[in-house]
Amino acid sequence: MTPAVTPDLHRKLTAWRQHLHAHPELSLHEKATAAFVQARLIELGIPFTANIGGHGIVATLTRGAAQGRVGLRADMDALPITEETGLAYASRNPGIMHACGHDGHTASLLGAAALLAADTSWSGTVDFVFQPAEEGLGGAKAMVADGLFERFPMTQIFGFHNWPGLEAGTIAVHDGVVMAAGGRVTLTIDGHPGHAGMPHLTRDPVVAAGHLIVALQSIVSRSVDPLDTAVLSLCTIEGGTVPNQIASRVTIRGTLRNHRGPVRDVITEGIERVCAGVATSFGVKVSSEVTPGVGVLANAPHEAGLARMAAERVAAPLRRDLAPSMAGEDFAFYLQHRPGAFVWIGNGALREGAELHGPYYNFNDAILPTASGWMAEVARTALSAN
Repeated sequence: MTPAVTPDLHRKLTAWRQHLHAHPELSLHEKATAAFVQARLIELGIPFTANIGGHGIVATLTRGAAQGRVGLRADMDALPITEETGLAYASRNPGIMHACGHDGHTASLLGAAALLAADTSWSGTVDFVFQPAEEGLGGAKAMVADGLFERFPMTQIFGFHNWPGLEAGTIAVHDGVVMAAGGRVTLTIDGHPGHAGMPHLTRDPVVAAGHLIVALQSIVSRSVDPLDTAVLSLCTIEGGTVPNQIASRVTIRGTLRNHRGPVRDVITEGIERVCAGVATSFGVKVSSEVTPGVGVLANAPHEAGLARMAAERVAAPLRRDLAPSMAGEDFAFYLQHRPGAFVWIGNGALREGAELHGPYYNFNDAILPTASGWMAEVARTALSAN
């Protein structure tokens, strides 16, 4: 069994995590974050390769003569959200916040590296993957395209996400689907602008947009099999410049999520059908663009078993009964190339506004020993099983 995180290491990891929280960086801009990680790896005496797929880093430890090779991954980027926690270590970068806990994921992986570096009882190779740009900007894909699996030929890969609402330190392992496939939706409505007092001389894209938004919500409820799972969320709307002119264009953006590939096709076809109907009804032009995002994140059976075994070995409460999430995670892209497993580690009670991507969210430093311990132990468990 991997040695437990000591109180001294826990204090160090907490300080690292809170430093990262105070200095968040957006996807593709993680230069200072990457420099901080590299400095900690140097401090731990662990060799690494930087600038993989952008600001990505892979650190590598090898012990003994075993040929097994396992990857552990954490993400590093933050979100364009204004923090409202009031914490002493709150974001110092206006409008940018670690609202998803990637600061905690990064600190946890550094902790796993520290544990494995101090433990000489295991044999094989572990690659610690610090990934940029997880928040919808293709960080995993970029690292793979930059030769991640050729340069560091790991045969399995594991990761985790903190999970608000799940009891702190509890590890949830799914059999199969963990998180949804995603896609970006852009809808553009072009009308004919004119005076707000003479709407009969215009073709109003704002009115058409209102009907379009309502009609699109019927797709999941009336076109998708009720036994399937899907979400179509329209999250932004832009149009018009002054209050007394009918606008010329309205743009609506959102996402769709699903757990099975054929469901995406049903939703996409439904979007096109509804757009065509609204265009005809209101005399406007409506175009739709659906851009596929990450695929479905599904655990491989063998690796899910290893993840459960590691949870038991670090004496963490284990859950196997949680439903998959409709959120997406680009860890799914790694699983298109290597078998692996992705678990949730409870962040504690859910407070209003403190959910993932909420302005009051904060990673729970109390779970760092569990997260670091599980990551180190799943690597050891996988290597011993090879």
